[in-house]
Amino acid sequence: MSMLSIGSSWILAALCGLVLVQTRSSTAGGEIYAKMFSSQQNPSDPCYDEDRPRRCIPDFVNAAFGAAVEASSTCGSGGPTRYCDVNEQPGGSIGIGQCHICDDSTPRRRFPASYLTDLNNPNNVTCWRSEPLVTSQSFSAPPDNVTLTLSLGKKYELTYVSLQFCPRAAKPDSIAIYKSMDYGKTWQPFQFYSSQCRRVYGRPNRATITKANEQEARCTDSHRYTGGDGLGPVGRIAFSTLEGRPSAADFDNSPVLQDWVTATDVRVVFNRLHMPQQPSQDQVSQLGVVDEHVGLGVEELAKREREREREREERLKNQKSNLLHGGVVDGFVTALPSSIHSHQMLGSREMQSNDALDPQDMSFVAPVTGSTSSSIGTTSTTTTITSNLGGLSVVGTGTLAHHYAVSDFAVGGRCKCNGHAARCIPGKDGEVVCECKHNTAGRDCERCRPFHFDRPWARATARDANECKECNCNLHARKCRFNMELYKLSGRVSGGVCLQCRHYTAGRHCHYCREGYYRDPARPITHRKACKACDCHPIGASGKTCNQNTGQCPCKDGVTGTTCNRCARGYQQSRSHIAPCIKIPRVVQTQGTAGEESGEHEDEDDDRAYDGRADQCGKCRASTKRVNLNKYCKRDYAILGRITDRHKKSDGSQNGSGVSGASWIRFTLNVDYIYKKNPNSRIRRGDVPLYVHSADLACRCPKIKPSKSYLIIGQESDGGSQGGLTVTQRSIVIEWRDEWHRRMRRFQRRARSCH
Repeated sequence: MSMLSIGSSWILAALCGLVLVQTRSSTAGGEIYAKMFSSQQNPSDPCYDEDRPRRCIPDFVNAAFGAAVEASSTCGSGGPTRYCDVNEQPGGSIGIGQCHICDDSTPRRRFPASYLTDLNNPNNVTCWRSEPLVTSQSFSAPPDNVTLTLSLGKKYELTYVSLQFCPRAAKPDSIAIYKSMDYGKTWQPFQFYSSQCRRVYGRPNRATITKANEQEARCTDSHRYTGGDGLGPVGRIAFSTLEGRPSAADFDNSPVLQDWVTATDVRVVFNRLHMPQQPSQDQVSQLGVVDEHVGLGVEELAKREREREREREERLKNQKSNLLHGGVVDGFVTALPSSIHSHQMLGSREMQSNDALDPQDMSFVAPVTGSTSSSIGTTSTTTTITSNLGGLSVVGTGTLAHHYAVSDFAVGGRCKCNGHAARCIPGKDGEVVCECKHNTAGRDCERCRPFHFDRPWARATARDANECKECNCNLHARKCRFNMELYKLSGRVSGGVCLQCRHYTAGRHCHYCREGYYRDPARPITHRKACKACDCHPIGASGKTCNQNTGQCPCKDGVTGTTCNRCARGYQQSRSHIAPCIKIPRVVQTQGTAGEESGEHEDEDDDRAYDGRADQCGKCRASTKRVNLNKYCKRDYAILGRITDRHKKSDGSQNGSGVSGASWIRFTLNVDYIYKKNPNSRIRRGDVPLYVHSADLACRCPKIKPSKSYLIIGQESDGGSQGGLTVTQRSIVIEWRDEWHRRMRRFQRRARSCH
């Protein structure tokens, strides 16, 4: 089927290299549509200019070619049916020409709807014909509707809809064109044609279209004034979809017009073949209408016709014999013998004008719609009234027998791919789909393909191909979604949000590690092992979330390590889950004499002795005494006592020390608690003498103050045989704190394991 020109719109390219056909109007519309669909060269991929995406569109085609058309009426589908040609008479009158037979069971007499969309060959015109109808010459009669429904199988952006009528066939006066965008579920008016737009379709004739009503169907009578037959020199109408639409010049930026030209189905409804008119004096005489009918209006004439019909029916009831044997009422054939009751009889005038009629054709004439039937017993009869009006077959008073006939039904346009495909191809289940590019998907490239939602989908334009952009998920996600708020906040750069991040990552772009993991600095963020588990110690750490950069876990007090798995310096392990590491008791010795610390003054000999030994204190001068289980195990005793008194110093000969030159300071110690002692120890609770060498006391090894309680851990054998406890530099003397009692009891229990 050839590509048809658009009536009063623009120039269109024909299929198969046919010559361009120019219509009677200017080519301004063609320039508009050329801008809408700019011509494409033939590179390896027309959707890309090297690596840069650009708008691409499918070729312009006749979308109706070879497509299925459903007709509500087809001549001969119910059996052999008689139809007649229409001849143009001088002055525009119409006459009956040669009559023929249509029969769907005979190939040469078939007129199926498939002929509408086959290859249109001017040398061999194929036509679809409807069943012969009876049209009333009154507006009160129902419209003689016949419908053609074309399914395109996919969304197309239409340029025009064209109908070419068969030669020697009556041309309709009122035609409605509808379109569907949802494969026939709903229909929208597309265009109306009628010589009386207001009366038939309730719309003004040739209404002006503005930007406020660009998606509104128009009605026009222009098809009645373009040629001698009222429908142009070739009997064609062509509806241009964008003609007269103000935004057509800016089609890319007009969603309204983009929606307007989109269709999946097209429906043509023939509502009336001829507009009812008041018959002339000659026509009234030919029909046997009395003179009193002349000059009456259409409505009054119709009223009298109905009254006349009722009177005739009454007379038929009273003339049963005439119904059985055939007869004439009011000059018309009213009944036929039962042997041929299913056929239509031609009037005498029609027979005379049809000399070329095949006798065989006369045997098969289908019943005419609107005939009157009656039956007597088992005999069925059909009442048919036939005459001639201006050369047309007339059935009954004020009715015309006719049929619709169309040779070509064409729809010009492009497969709708929204600028993201250069062609359409067969898809699943045989449906036609766009070969989508620019990371788009869908039957019409109407959405972005999965994982390409970093920018919103948009139709391609001449300025911007609007390629869908892949989400940035650092190779850790396979799904994403679009977020308009984020897109606006980013300056319309990125709006993708990654979903279901893998490899222990999280975030909009899967760009950081989830809770309980931290970044491995040795690997890039795109590596599948970029995130390492924090592995925080369940007891030593206060949480499972570590520092994203270093992996440092939040440690409890006294706990250290990246994973909080050991006690810090100055702390030791406990058995508590709440405080796994506790601080070790310690004493930091500072400078000063024992006398100064105790508030007492020594004599000059003591001062000289201190001055002579000051540089000999060594480490003990500022040492710190600490207690741990190992030290606890290596000493003979561990006691808690209070210093109640300090005595004058004495030399070694006193108390039987026998150590020449030795100087000792004696304190009175009241033992309050014994944590450890040997089985044969002499240590008892109560007051015991405590000896400290004066040199050690001067170096604050140990530092002792009266009226203070001390934890003393040492060896009973230290210091000779003074008869009490002797404290040396190997002994541990720490000022007591009450919270240490639990710790010492714990050492007491664990001392069983001491070797």
